[in-house]
Amino acid sequence: MMILPIGSGKGGVGKSLLATNLSIALAEAGKKVVLVDLDLGASNAHTMLGIRGVNKGIGTFLSVPRTGIDEIILPTEYDGLSFVAGDAEVPGTAILKNAQKKRLVRCLESLTFDIMVLDLGPGAGANALDFFLLGTGGIVVTTPALTSMLNAYLFLKNVVFRALYATVDLRSRAFAVLEDLRRDRAGGLQRASVPRILETIAREDPEGHALLTHALERLRPRLVLNMVEDPADAEKGEKLRASVRGYLGIDISYLGVIFRDELQSVALGSRIPILRYKPECVLSRGLYRIAEKLLSAPGDEPHGAPWSNGTSPGPEAEAEEDFKGMRRDLEDLLNSGALGLADLVESVRTQQIELSTLRRENALLRARLEHRAREDSRS
Repeated sequence: MMILPIGSGKGGVGKSLLATNLSIALAEAGKKVVLVDLDLGASNAHTMLGIRGVNKGIGTFLSVPRTGIDEIILPTEYDGLSFVAGDAEVPGTAILKNAQKKRLVRCLESLTFDIMVLDLGPGAGANALDFFLLGTGGIVVTTPALTSMLNAYLFLKNVVFRALYATVDLRSRAFAVLEDLRRDRAGGLQRASVPRILETIAREDPEGHALLTHALERLRPRLVLNMVEDPADAEKGEKLRASVRGYLGIDISYLGVIFRDELQSVALGSRIPILRYKPECVLSRGLYRIAEKLLSAPGDEPHGAPWSNGTSPGPEAEAEEDFKGMRRDLEDLLNSGALGLADLVESVRTQQIELSTLRRENALLRARLEHRAREDSRS
């Protein structure tokens, strides 16, 4: 079973949008798919699927004795797609005990679907990290905003260190090296790059180094850049990939870019997935393209690891093509009379407000980074 965890460094970047619609696209391709809402404490994937009145889910499984995992798998109106809801309004589900988490993971891995999509909670909490590591090719969703990119990097950094600590023997010298860095008041674990840490471990614990290197080689996350407004935004994803490669010692492949589309808000308000609301819109095209890449992944790589056959267009080319498609759609609406001049003006005004907000966020973050740099130089 291919396990596709979908996580993000922060909320509001379109993680659940990708999880629900990607599940539908994969099911439409003939795969037997189950979508599991693991955003415990704030689960809402059922609303995106148009499911009302969910009364059992992960919360039921964890809190009601002798509830089997099969009992909380719900059918959907989409052929080939099943669904497991989140907490189903059961309080306390967001804070899982270790034994509960192990039982849940064991039962999920025992299911017999072709593909399991995991919609994780945002941020780098222990639950999100552990569930993300269930699949070696997990998907990280971010937007071009600087704060979102930074949060995506920090999420991946936490994933890497979670994987290292889960691999290393607690009695080994490798573990001692990690702990010495963690206890370093000067921020050793935060400042040192993972390749540099592994160099130290290689000198002191060659066997532990081999285990850690193998664990990181199997960790092959993938990036989806959402809410793109300009084809040039795709370059920001490349910069993130370079930082991850240089400082975290892992490769993250570019799975796709998705342009911002106001139709998503309309579809969500109608409780209809965008793939069904308007399958030909720019947002749907981007989602279908991501599904095609996943289905084209070599089957001999773990959990459909990064796909590249040398013939697919790069992210910049994909973004450029989507941008042209979006312009064609806008022209069609204008020519047909479905979109008036007032609507166009309002759309431009809304985008200007969003750009102003992003500029303020970037200025604030830049000021904080400069302040931190000055403090570091004094110390």
